[in-house]
Amino acid sequence: MGGDEAVLGQLRRQARSHDPLQPADEERLLHQSALGDRTSEDRLVAANMTMVIRLATERGEQGLSVLDLVQEGAIGLVEAVRSFATSGETSFAGHAERKVVEQMDSAIAAETAAVRDAQLLVAAATDYERAELVLRRELQRAPVPSEIAEKLEWTVDRTLYVAQVVADARRQHDEEMLAFIDPEAIDFDTDHDERPELDA
Repeated sequence: MGGDEAVLGQLRRQARSHDPLQPADEERLLHQSALGDRTSEDRLVAANMTMVIRLATERGEQGLSVLDLVQEGAIGLVEAVRSFATSGETSFAGHAERKVVEQMDSAIAAETAAVRDAQLLVAAATDYERAELVLRRELQRAPVPSEIAEKLEWTVDRTLYVAQVVADARRQHDEEMLAFIDPEAIDFDTDHDERPELDA
């Protein structure tokens, strides 16, 4: 977290190093940017980054870090610069803030949905493993997907999808466990039938 604060402080100092644009300068830069001048676009973005950082800080840690929100806000700001000429709006500041807020809120919503989906998938995987274990005991064999689907009242497609997720997780776990094993520490040539002699 300290690293994030240091980076954020650096971004604030960098943003403050750019003087605010006078209305005439802003209008000129917007016009040139609309014609494809990337230097003018960069100048407009730099002059408005303080606003982006402010909006990101106001949202705090809403699923994304402030730095992530600054990055998302910068994307929205670039979009504001590029779309202002055809937006029909008269205030670039208002247009820019709206685009920045939309981008940040969209990113927060996407992250929230991703976290929720991940939590639901973990719960589904847990239910699958529990049902698989119960059926294995009842049937005295490995259950087939249709039997697990019936037990869980799922569709077979959903059962197959969760089964693949569980299989992938188990494989990753096995690979991580193997990573802890040092092959050089294992003497594969040792005759395990040999026993050390005991002192009489």
